[in-house]
Amino acid sequence: MLPHYPSASLYQPDNAYPAGAAYAYPAGNPYPPDPNAAVSIRGLFKHFGDKIAVNGLALDIPIGSFYGLVGPNGAGKTTTLNMVTGLLVPDAGNAMILGHDVWSDVNRAKRIIGVMPQPDQIFDRLTGMQLLMYAGMLRGMPRAEVAQRAGDLLTAFDLADAANTIVSDYSAGMTKKICLASAMIHSPRILVLDEPFESVDPVSSANLKDILAEYAQTGGTVIISSHVMALVERMCTHVAVINQGQVCAAGTVAQVAAGEDLEDRFLQLVGGRHSAAHLAWLNGGDAAGAQPPIIGQPGPTVPQPSSAFGASGSDASAFGAPGSDASASAAPAAGNADTQSKDGWSR
Repeated sequence: MLPHYPSASLYQPDNAYPAGAAYAYPAGNPYPPDPNAAVSIRGLFKHFGDKIAVNGLALDIPIGSFYGLVGPNGAGKTTTLNMVTGLLVPDAGNAMILGHDVWSDVNRAKRIIGVMPQPDQIFDRLTGMQLLMYAGMLRGMPRAEVAQRAGDLLTAFDLADAANTIVSDYSAGMTKKICLASAMIHSPRILVLDEPFESVDPVSSANLKDILAEYAQTGGTVIISSHVMALVERMCTHVAVINQGQVCAAGTVAQVAAGEDLEDRFLQLVGGRHSAAHLAWLNGGDAAGAQPPIIGQPGPTVPQPSSAFGASGSDASAFGAPGSDASASAAPAAGNADTQSKDGWSR
C-alpha cells in the first residue's frame, strides 16, 4: 500500500519563515516529519513569479535506499532537491536530513550530504585534481586525506590521465564524472544527484553505477533525479513520481509500478500524452508520392562527375575506376617524391 501524504491544503502560504527560524507546524498536522528517515519533507512550497514550482510536496526517503525522483520537465524535481539541500529557501514547509532541519540546523545538515553540482556551478579553470582538493578541504578535511581520496576517485572514474587538465577542457561526460567525484570526496551519508549519468559513456556509466550501488549497500542513501525510466527501474529501490510540484505516487519501485512497466505507469500518472501532430511537410522526401526503394533492387542511376573531375557521360573520370588505365595514368610518377605522398596521391 502506498503511503498517504497530507494534502497541500494543510500548508498555507503564511507558513513561510525566514532562514534559520523555527518552523511552526500547522495546527492539528497529523503527519509530522519522520526524524528516522534519511530525508523527510513536509509541505514544501516554492513559486517563481506566477509559477508555482513546488506545491505542498511531502515525502519520506528511507535510510539506505536508492531513491529515484522522476517527473516531466518542469515538474519541480530540481527545485525540490535545491530546497532539500539548502541551496534554495522555500516559501513554506520543512525538510529534515537525518533528523536535522535543513534551515534551523543548516550547517550540520549540509555536512552529512553530498550534492553533485551542475557543470556551470564549478570552478572549471581548476584542474580535476585541484577541484577535488578544493571540494575536500572546503569540508575541513586534512590535505593528505583529501589528496589520497582525490587520487582514488580519479582512478575509479577513469580520470587519472586528466588529473592535471583544466576542467574546461573536459568533455561533457568527463565533467559529469568530476562533478560526481566532488560530491563524494567527504564520504557523505546522503548523496543527491541530478541526472548523474547524462552524457556519460556506457563503460564509465556502468562503473559509476557499481560504485553507487556499493555505497548504498553500506548504508548510504542515494537520491537521483532522472528521466530514464529503465535506469530507475533497474537501479532504484524506491521511486517518487512528481508532477506539477506534488507527489503523484511514492514507494518501492514495485509498489509504484503496480505490476506494469514503470514507464507505462509513469505515463498513466502524469498524463500529457497526445496523438502525434501531423506535419504534412515532414515526409522524408516522398512529397510527390514516390514509392520507397525496395531492398535488393537497383536504385536510381547516380550522375557521373564532370568538368574538373573528368569528362561526363561514359568517359572515365580523372581518378578513374580502381585498376583501370585512367586510374594508373592519374597517379603521379613513382620517382616524383616532391608531389607524391605515401598514400599515392599528389599533394
